[in-house]
Amino acid sequence: MARCTKAEAQATRNALIDAAERLFDSQGVSRTSLQDIAQAAGATRGAIYWHFKDKADLFNAMMERATGPLDQLLLETQPGAPAPGIDQVYEAMTEALHRIATDTSLRRVMRIAIHRVEYVEELDAVQARHLNMHRQWLMRNRSALERAFAERPWPTAVPPDMAALGLQVLVEGLLQGWLLDTEAFDLVQAGRCTIATYLRGLGLEVKTPH
Repeated sequence: MARCTKAEAQATRNALIDAAERLFDSQGVSRTSLQDIAQAAGATRGAIYWHFKDKADLFNAMMERATGPLDQLLLETQPGAPAPGIDQVYEAMTEALHRIATDTSLRRVMRIAIHRVEYVEELDAVQARHLNMHRQWLMRNRSALERAFAERPWPTAVPPDMAALGLQVLVEGLLQGWLLDTEAFDLVQAGRCTIATYLRGLGLEVKTPH
């Protein structure tokens, strides 16, 4: 039997991720078996284990394929570089919301990550990845807020860590609510308005589009 080429192997891997994305969204992560995914992809169960260690590894590969550019947008900071400005954080957040609102695959993957997954034992690695991204985002926003507060001539009544937590809870809650009912409101417009309003409440002004 001829060995598959690198391109064929990549095509099989992509097909498995595509199938996992559809099934995770339609029936939930815990209720979807690796056999279900293999069958939907027209592949064998062995093909899954050739490319992925287990369901958590497949789930994380799905997340990384869809959200890699998003993670880079939100978290990219050069080592040794100064903390990002608050305008930079604001634009990164609102651009991320725009991408989620307009990219069907990204929106589906975010819905899976927020509404279709249970952090049971077999998905410990999924929870670990989510927690790692959460902490990185929180740390970056804290640095930006700390810098913005330091540049003002008056002290702030809210510590940077609490201000960063509030900002993160705001954005995560906004996204969670929108994914429940995408017709309820315009995600990008609501994001720009609520984030700017929150920052204004901390005494910080950001450049918003007119």
